[in-house]
Amino acid sequence: MSEQKKIIVGVTGASGSCYALQLLKKINETSIPRGNVTVIFSATGLKVAEYEIGAASIAEIHENYKVYHNDNLTAACASGSSSFDTLIVVPCSMGTLARIASGVSSDLISRTADVMLKERRRLILVTREMPLNSIHLENMLRLTKAGGIVCPASPSFYSKPHDLDTLAATVTERILSLAGITVPGKYEWNDLNV
Repeated sequence: MSEQKKIIVGVTGASGSCYALQLLKKINETSIPRGNVTVIFSATGLKVAEYEIGAASIAEIHENYKVYHNDNLTAACASGSSSFDTLIVVPCSMGTLARIASGVSSDLISRTADVMLKERRRLILVTREMPLNSIHLENMLRLTKAGGIVCPASPSFYSKPHDLDTLAATVTERILSLAGITVPGKYEWNDLNV
């Protein structure tokens, strides 16, 4: 049931902070209470987000959610005994992906990801890099074999999005679907009559 879910959103230094902001807004459209959503910013993720979505949006996130900095390894989500069931890293840098795939828990996002994997909970990494080299692909494969989900931020166009927010929604709604969260009004594919 969606209202029981406890979600962590990790924001790293890859470009694509708009996806994190829109994901949080989409979660607000569900029955999940804001108190069940935690946000972790890496240092670079915060800088990139301030540049891409602006200080006002960052302030809004701090006002509405419990926010941790990435160096706080005493946060509840760093423990397997916590009740969080899903971590969505959006956007996910290749460096963060590499640390998680290698089991290096040197910061809160990578430690929380390690917890999700070891406790067999849901881990979704929304990667935002292109092109990919063989190291990226090997890390993605390793992570997938460990139980994580790699969800590249690849928007779709068959819904004929009319602006950037609608285009970004094709990614964020897919992320929420992977997390088992129903979003009202989500576009669903139908047969094409061509």
